[in-house]
Amino acid sequence: MPSQELYLLTVREAARLVAERDVSALELTEAVLARLEETEPALHAYATVMADEARQAARSVDAQDGPRGALAGVPIALKDLYDVTGVRTGAGSPSRDDHVAAADSFVTGRLREAGAVIIGKTVTHEFAFGVTSPPARCAWDPARTPGGSSGGSGAAVAAGSAIAALGTDTGASIRLPAALNGITGLKPTYGRVSRAGVIPLAWSCDHAGPLAKTVEDAAIVLQVIAGHDATDPGSAREPVPDFSEDIDAGLGGLRIGIPKNYFFDAIQVGVGVAVETALEVLEREGAELIEVDVPLVELSIPAVMIISLVEGAAVHRRRMRTKADRYGEEVRVLLETGHLLAGVDYLDALRARSAIRHSLRSVFEQNSLDLLATPTSPLTALPAGQELYSHAGEPEQPVLNHYARFTAPFNLSGQPALTIPCGFDSERLPVGLQLIGRPFAERLLLQAGRAFEAATEWHTLQAPLAGVPG
Repeated sequence: MPSQELYLLTVREAARLVAERDVSALELTEAVLARLEETEPALHAYATVMADEARQAARSVDAQDGPRGALAGVPIALKDLYDVTGVRTGAGSPSRDDHVAAADSFVTGRLREAGAVIIGKTVTHEFAFGVTSPPARCAWDPARTPGGSSGGSGAAVAAGSAIAALGTDTGASIRLPAALNGITGLKPTYGRVSRAGVIPLAWSCDHAGPLAKTVEDAAIVLQVIAGHDATDPGSAREPVPDFSEDIDAGLGGLRIGIPKNYFFDAIQVGVGVAVETALEVLEREGAELIEVDVPLVELSIPAVMIISLVEGAAVHRRRMRTKADRYGEEVRVLLETGHLLAGVDYLDALRARSAIRHSLRSVFEQNSLDLLATPTSPLTALPAGQELYSHAGEPEQPVLNHYARFTAPFNLSGQPALTIPCGFDSERLPVGLQLIGRPFAERLLLQAGRAFEAATEWHTLQAPLAGVPG
C-alpha cells in the first residue's frame, strides 16, 4: 500500500504492520494527518488537532524495543469530552474556552498505555446534548449531518482522518453517527468502560465506547479501555473477557429476536429495505429469527429526555449561574428546562426506565434470546441544519425524537448495542443494523456482528468525499 493510503488501514492491520516494523508509527501518523488536512475543509470533524503531540507519540513508539501494546502506533481520535493532559476539553461549548485538562481521562490513559497515538479531539454536539454535531458533516455527503453527539468521531473514522475514535452515548450518540457515516459503533454495557475524566451529560445513562471501521477493530479497542475503575461510581466489577476470542465463530444456533412492534414503525423505505435484507443475511448464516413483542419501549424517548434534562441541569448548575451567556441557545434552554421539572417527573422517568429494563429482560428470558436486531435509526442523514422532521405527513417533531427512537431504550436498560453498516437508501446514504445483547455479553454481540461482516461487503466501502482526493 502506498504510504499516502495508509489511512485506509483498519486497527488490526495498522497495529500488525507497526508491530512487524513494515510501517513506522510516524509514517502511519503522517498519512492520517495528511488525510485529516485533506478532509477537514469539507467535514469539520475536529475541534483540536494534536499534530505535534501525535508525531512525538509516534516517534516514541518507533523507538521502543521489544513487545508493544495492542494499539502501538495506531492514530485514534477522542470526542472532545475526554480529558487529555494539557489539552483543552471544549465539549463543543464557548463556556469551556478556558478549560485545559490537568490529567488524562481513564480511557485516555488506557489508550496511551496500549501505545495509541492520540491524533486530536473531535467535534461534539454542545455538551453531547443533541444529535447533529454542528459544524461537523457526514462523510458520505458533506451537505448532511453526521449525527451526534459523537458526530466528529463518526465522520473522522469514515473519512480516514482517524483509524478509530472514541465517543459517548446517552441516547444514541455512538450508534447514530456510526450508522449515518457507514461504520461500526459499539455502546458497551453500562459500567463496562469508565467515564472518569469524561464530561457527563446524564450520569445514569452515559456510556463510553469505540467507533471503528470494523467489528474486529471495535473489539480490539474495547479490550484496551474496558475494566473496573474505582474513580467512576458507575464502573462495574464484571471480569473482562477476551473480546476477540471466538469472534469468527459465526451465527449458527443463535436466537435473534425481531420486534414486531415499535422498532419498524415510521421508518424510511430505504432503511426498511436494507434492514430486512440484513435480517435475511443473519438467517442465511445460521441464526434463528424469532418475532417478539417488546412492551413499554414507546416510553423510552420521554424517559431518557426527562432523565437527561434533570441530570444535565444538576451537572451544569454551578457553571450556568456564572456562564449561562456562554452556552449555545439550544443547550441553555434544555438545561433551564431541566431546572423547571418537578421531582415527581424525574421519579416517574426512573420508574419508566425500570419498567423498560424489566420488559427487555423478560423478552430475552421468555424467548431464550441471545440478541435482538433492529434498525439503528429510522432515517438516514438529513440535510445539515434541519431541526424538524415529519414522517409520511405526520406532525413534525424534533429530529432528536426520530434519531434516538431505536437506540434510547438500550441506554435505559444498560445493555450493550452494536451498529454495523448494512446497506444504503436510494440516495446512497448508509443504513445501520443494530444488534443488542444481554448485559456484559459484548463478546457474543461482536461475534454476531463479525459474522454479518464476513457475509457482506458494506463495511469495506469508502465514503466518496466530493472534491477530496482518495
